[in-house]
Amino acid sequence: MNWISANKEAIGLWIGAICTLGLYSVLYKENKLYRLFEHIFLGLATGFGVAATWNEVLKPKWWEPIWVKGQWWWILTLVAGLLYYFIYSRKYNWLARAMIGFFLGVASGQSFQGFVNDLWPQIRTSFKPLIPHALIAKTADHPAIKAVTLPDAINNLIFMVTLLCVMSYFFFSFEQKHPVQKGMAKMGRWLMMFTFGAIFGSTIMARLALLIDRMDYLLNDFGPRIGGPVVMFGLLMALTVLLLVLVTAQKQQTDAETE
Repeated sequence: MNWISANKEAIGLWIGAICTLGLYSVLYKENKLYRLFEHIFLGLATGFGVAATWNEVLKPKWWEPIWVKGQWWWILTLVAGLLYYFIYSRKYNWLARAMIGFFLGVASGQSFQGFVNDLWPQIRTSFKPLIPHALIAKTADHPAIKAVTLPDAINNLIFMVTLLCVMSYFFFSFEQKHPVQKGMAKMGRWLMMFTFGAIFGSTIMARLALLIDRMDYLLNDFGPRIGGPVVMFGLLMALTVLLLVLVTAQKQQTDAETE
């Protein structure tokens, strides 16, 4: 125990490096080493979720109100929660379905509320001015209207054209035979492709940020522990070769068992 306490920082660096290399081994091929560390991380995430649920939800909002503040009626939520376990009973599983239906209704109401709160402001703000004008002062009849410059008007025009083209693509009430309608729908499809490409690019950037963070950990945090970046690079190459050998041996074993 004294040795662990004295070297806990180095042990933590080694564990982080081994876990990182084990998880990134999937870049070559899925293997048993990757699945081992995947299960380890899933177990850690599950344990963290259970601890967070108790410390941030159940303890402050259920346990303490009952036993510290004397709000005994919160015990009824335990009864409601236990009804879920009747799903394993063939005779009384209707009790579980009743609770599931109740909370599905609550979740549906919350989702609809979130849908309205999220989309209604977007609908309202989609009406943008297309003509440049100066600041319109506040009067008794209307609030103040901010000035619209020429670049603002051009941006608003591009926004409106994009909005109308994309909406025309999803308009299926009747067949689009007019050339203008077909052209707008085709332009809307292309504009959506540009958007999806931008979203995909941002996703790739997020993944690269994670990769850069792990590489920075290996080279700058873990690397000095084993002799610097050169030794770190050599170790990475050695581990890569070892991984290739293990995966190849596993594939040969699988092929032999199949034959």
